[in-house]
Amino acid sequence: MEDYSYLNVKGRIFDIQRYSIHDGIGIRTIVFLKGCALRCRWCCNPESQSYEIEAMMINGKPKVYGRDVTVREVMQTVRRDMPYYSRSDGGLTLSGGESLLQPEFAEALLHAGKALGVNTALESMGFAKYETIEKILPYLDTYLMDIKHMDPKKHEQWCGKENTMMVENARKIAASGMTHLIIRVPVVPGFNDTEKELVDIARFADSLPGVDEINILPYHNFGEGKYKGLGRDYPMGDAAKPTQEKMQGFKAAIERATNLYCQIGG
Repeated sequence: MEDYSYLNVKGRIFDIQRYSIHDGIGIRTIVFLKGCALRCRWCCNPESQSYEIEAMMINGKPKVYGRDVTVREVMQTVRRDMPYYSRSDGGLTLSGGESLLQPEFAEALLHAGKALGVNTALESMGFAKYETIEKILPYLDTYLMDIKHMDPKKHEQWCGKENTMMVENARKIAASGMTHLIIRVPVVPGFNDTEKELVDIARFADSLPGVDEINILPYHNFGEGKYKGLGRDYPMGDAAKPTQEKMQGFKAAIERATNLYCQIGG
């Protein structure tokens, strides 16, 4: 008799976004888990960083971010969206924050998604012990993994943590052959927006078995108002967004230097 106890696992989310065409193929239902170990200066979801339930001021009124739900409750939304998945090969994506900081909840959500027969994806930095990641791989179709920089010191300066564990996890995930691994790189002014830095990441991605795609994601300041709503300063100030011409140049440089398909956005 099958055990459905995973449907009762509880976790903390701050949003569910329906009908998304990002973070995986087709039309997606994206579940945003609360809590993150990093503090990337350009983070567009500052309400994701703290695990605690908190209020953000929006148009002069407080809005609460963070609620505790069971997997069963989340799957009610996923079930409603399943007709859209079948037409587009879409499915369920977990995002954050860093989903792996709620490992039992993340595993149970992905397990439930596969039990429904839908495509599953995880948008994550891989900030966890590999033993934690290994448990979710049987339920995961696509791992969208952020690699932000190859220099551990610069990574720590801009993100609050160095990246050795994350880079090593990328190697192990690729070597497992258990999921389709796509490397994603936010292109951030002053941090990694040079051809050399991006090509270094791309060459690392190209060295990983089974990895054939890299996404470069242009910096934007859409989250600036959220920092004000949380009573925090926006760390990126008035940094300029990279132009389309510049992004196309990075794409061309990556494709010259590697065997990867490079996509702008993801």
